[in-house]
Amino acid sequence: MTTLILETEPLATKVTVTDEKLIVDLADGRSLIVPLSWYPRLLHGSPDERQNCQLLGDGYAIEWTDLDEHIGIEGLLAGRRSVESQRSFERWLATRSTR
Repeated sequence: MTTLILETEPLATKVTVTDEKLIVDLADGRSLIVPLSWYPRLLHGSPDERQNCQLLGDGYAIEWTDLDEHIGIEGLLAGRRSVESQRSFERWLATRSTR
């Protein structure tokens, strides 16, 4: 088992979401780019919903309230995808179609 050891807490300063990618700029100058498919709620969100995000705290996480999605920066660095079950995601999709 590999353990991620961070010298400093990674903090986001800017978030960009395209139709295919989640791009997160970090305070230390790095940028993380991950496929949007890692986060199905973002993938299925409208462009307006994807852009309606906020940084939590000093930038330790990103929150999309319209999509009920929260992504920690440390998890992004570790390469963690969404761990939401397919059943939970399907229920979420069903509630969106009834709006």
